[in-house]
Amino acid sequence: MNSLFVIVPYKYEGMWVFDDPRVGLSREPFIAGIDTMIDKFVSKIPDAEGGFRAVFSAAPFPGYTERLEWLREESGGNWYYNDYFKLEGWPCPALFKYFPAAPKSIFVKVEAKK
Repeated sequence: MNSLFVIVPYKYEGMWVFDDPRVGLSREPFIAGIDTMIDKFVSKIPDAEGGFRAVFSAAPFPGYTERLEWLREESGGNWYYNDYFKLEGWPCPALFKYFPAAPKSIFVKVEAKK
């Protein structure tokens, strides 16, 4: 199993979504606060709406830019908190396509596509 994962979120119909055919996801939306976090995370990335790279892991890795801390389970998903922006978000059950259980922390690096 991978310890680092990569997705390329983009805006579709005004919503942040991503595709990952490897795990059977197409236009999987980010909702319930995660979309607002993404807006904050990518505010300095030119043309982020056209797609940006997000690397994430349950363990810290060199260069991560954001950290989400587990809060609670709800509706088959889990709520996380970003201390820097003071925001909560719910990454939905698609999280389990990457992790067997909800990690206590999720470390993320966002960057422009190259």
